[in-house]
Amino acid sequence: MAARPAPEKNCEHIDPRVEALVTDLIGRVADKWTMILLEILEEKGTQRFTQIARAVPDISQKMLTQTLRRMERDGMLTRTVHPVVPPRVDYALTPLGETLSEAFCGVWMWAEANLERVEHAREEFDARQVAV
Repeated sequence: MAARPAPEKNCEHIDPRVEALVTDLIGRVADKWTMILLEILEEKGTQRFTQIARAVPDISQKMLTQTLRRMERDGMLTRTVHPVVPPRVDYALTPLGETLSEAFCGVWMWAEANLERVEHAREEFDARQVAV
């Protein structure tokens, strides 16, 4: 669950709709598939369903479909169905999705800057668990 910001002197009330949206979006985008799909669409631009599936080989077709639909519902991407045979469906980030992708850039930069520290902490933790 998202941490609620500390109340400021001039901010006595947090809009419950904003709080619900933050909680919902963090839960949704914190799932690895959404983050990965944001990255793919940001880097490669408009992609067909099959191109996305090839770029994320570990995701099932069902999970890919569900994740894309949730992202579309939240306004993060557009889904364009072309009236051709065989059917062609393209996905692209919306400006809203691009801003979310930009926000996650900070997470990637933090991970890169702290990779060795996190790995070291995990190794120390694992070593203590074996010793117990």
